[in-house]
Amino acid sequence: MRYSLLLLGIGMVFLLLINCEAEKRVSYDTLLKGGNILNLEDGSVVVGDIYISDGRIAKVAYDEIYENSTAKNVVDATGKFILPGFWDNHVHFRGGDSLIEANKRFLGLFIANGITTVRDAGGDLTTAVMQWKMAIENDGMIGPTIFTSGPKIDGPGATWAGSLEVENQEDINKALDSLQAIPTDFVKIYDSKISGENYLNTIRAAEKRGLITSGHMPFTATLESTIDAGIDAVEHLYYIMKGCSTEEAAITQQLQDEKIGFWDAMPILQSTYNDSVAKQTFEHLKQKNVFVVPTLHIGHTLSYLDEVDHSEDAYLKYMSPGIQKTYEGRIQRAQNASEKAIQDRKELDTFFKKLALTLNQNDVSLLAGSDSGAFNSYTYPGISLHKEMEAMVDAGISPLDALKASAYNGAKFLKKESDYGSLKTGKQADIVILNQNPLENIQNTQDIFMVLKNGNSYSQEDLNKLLQ
Repeated sequence: MRYSLLLLGIGMVFLLLINCEAEKRVSYDTLLKGGNILNLEDGSVVVGDIYISDGRIAKVAYDEIYENSTAKNVVDATGKFILPGFWDNHVHFRGGDSLIEANKRFLGLFIANGITTVRDAGGDLTTAVMQWKMAIENDGMIGPTIFTSGPKIDGPGATWAGSLEVENQEDINKALDSLQAIPTDFVKIYDSKISGENYLNTIRAAEKRGLITSGHMPFTATLESTIDAGIDAVEHLYYIMKGCSTEEAAITQQLQDEKIGFWDAMPILQSTYNDSVAKQTFEHLKQKNVFVVPTLHIGHTLSYLDEVDHSEDAYLKYMSPGIQKTYEGRIQRAQNASEKAIQDRKELDTFFKKLALTLNQNDVSLLAGSDSGAFNSYTYPGISLHKEMEAMVDAGISPLDALKASAYNGAKFLKKESDYGSLKTGKQADIVILNQNPLENIQNTQDIFMVLKNGNSYSQEDLNKLLQ
């Protein structure tokens, strides 16, 4: 009897041990094993494992072995380079209802290029964009996370369809009310028709509501007043150049008096660029935590439309006839431009490369954005973000800083660091795995082994299908 009880006791202890061991065993959805994990904060690369569950990074292990863990999907990342999914911080979904499906196709192009997040900087397809945004968040559609401004804010007779037109404070308040009702992720202000006064008042009103702002700057306002009003990001470098000129005040007055136009001012501003003024401007941008979006690739592409034949571009075949038709406006303007205008544009392109580098050297935060979408000739969704990072490096910016300008700074600008921008526990499992080190050659960002979006993995075969 005692012997039987002893055996029973031993059996129960054995079962308890087995049950405890089973309780300790943790199951993950995906394990990225033995990859070179790239830290965008400091450029360090350390071999480690990334455990993923429920669309988020559950654990990052550099020197620990979790013998009691299992994963439904194990990816051998040995020799590969793992980093946050790329962000394109300036894209457009637009062109009217007839181009909704053509714009929708861009979503696959982004994922195929490792771009897991885009910042839509204004268009006229807000209803469709919000539907895509929700479907992607719920894994009902393949595409990048979309952070959108919805319609742009501009003045009466705005250039872009769908813009919210303002000419007084009441209009500004109504416009912001409508954007918050959508709700959008930031406010985009355009400069085609808005007055300098209403532009600054829009920024101030948005700031009071705690909204993030970005935009072009009407040349009837100064960069200093724009920064002081509270702008969070400046799109393109024209406006930065204006703030670095010794003649900004005089040129602003001429524009207010309608004695010169936007493009007339370009060579004057370029020739009056001053290092001392620029240094003060950069310090002002840095103190106010203003981000700058250089968009070098599209600038170069448009500056050389008179020389470069794009008919054999690999990505042209992914653009619908309707999208390609929207390219005609810029192409015709380039063909009809005077020789002086063409030369001025090319000199400006060279100047902007130097300006982007100088901003970087002065620790002004940059955002990598392609400005891809309808109407922006031969600047293709997906691949153009890689071309933008290449352009940054070609200008002298380090590969690390070019990479930071994508996901890391993108998350900081939109105040989404708790979910995006780095490979840390709890972050969204938006990840790109590269075959080669992008810190050694920025073109390696295009050599993609795998993309993970919301924890869902896409092999090279899967990515190729998105391009078909």
